[in-house]
Amino acid sequence: MRPLTRLFATPPRRVTPRRVSPRAVAAPAGPRPDPAPSRLVYRIERMWLTPAYRAAVRVGLPVLVALLAGTIWLSDDDRRAAIADRLAGIRTGIENRPEFMVNLVSITGASPVVADAVRRMLPVRLPESSFRLDLEGIRAAVADLDAVKAVGVRVKSGGVLEIEIAERVPAILWRTPHGIEMLDATGHRVATLLDRDARPDLALIAGEGADRAVPEALALLAAAGPLMGRVRGLVRMGERRWDLVLDRDQRVLMPETDPEGALAQVIALDGAEDLFNRGVTAVDLRNPDRPTIRLTAQAAAEMRGETAEATDVTDVRATEE
Repeated sequence: MRPLTRLFATPPRRVTPRRVSPRAVAAPAGPRPDPAPSRLVYRIERMWLTPAYRAAVRVGLPVLVALLAGTIWLSDDDRRAAIADRLAGIRTGIENRPEFMVNLVSITGASPVVADAVRRMLPVRLPESSFRLDLEGIRAAVADLDAVKAVGVRVKSGGVLEIEIAERVPAILWRTPHGIEMLDATGHRVATLLDRDARPDLALIAGEGADRAVPEALALLAAAGPLMGRVRGLVRMGERRWDLVLDRDQRVLMPETDPEGALAQVIALDGAEDLFNRGVTAVDLRNPDRPTIRLTAQAAAEMRGETAEATDVTDVRATEE
């Protein structure tokens, strides 16, 4: 019988002898190198992990190099002049293209006289490129005209310079030592009138400072009512108050305060007593508590005669009694 240990024993493995390379055999014995990076390499790797540092290296450094190269290249005067001439030529070529040229002027909202004046004073000669048009300068030049209240300037498609004008509307005439001026409702000058008969529809004012009180004058004229057909105008007195002048050289001397109320009283008195169809030269309302009526010499004499006759009759009657 065979022993059990021999039956269950593991057969021995065959060990192949390990081949050793000549280099390993030749390498001198010593300590193995440290695989960790050096301190400098470690710091560089830590800096590279910083976003700002990476952006500076990837973007900032190339840009800096490009700027430095461009500065050196542009330091030559001839090169800069050549670049400027080239850019100017490109710009001129674009500005002078037909689609950017302005050939016509369109004026809207203005009367023929004002439109003709605007065309003659325009500070531009057509055709002109829309890039070279000073629209703000044109607007300011047109706005300087007395007859222009507001103006808008723009370039429309098709090469048309459109000027939209809002004119001042004449509301009253102001007689000055130099002539007659047309004023709007605010007292702003509109134009010079050569003949008064050219605008019979407008009332007339006179006196120093009358142009600064045009709204008050218009209010008085509107309140004149039944007397408006006989009103010749208003005269500014001392730059404080108005005199209403009627067609028979009659005057109504207005107070400084509430002239419309005083005028309403005069109109009521005229309607009740037919005041202005008598020999009245002036009605003085400067003192509202004491209105005064001035008569012509004939009317005063007639009044004195009537008073004397009334006195004589009274005496006769007293004697008879």
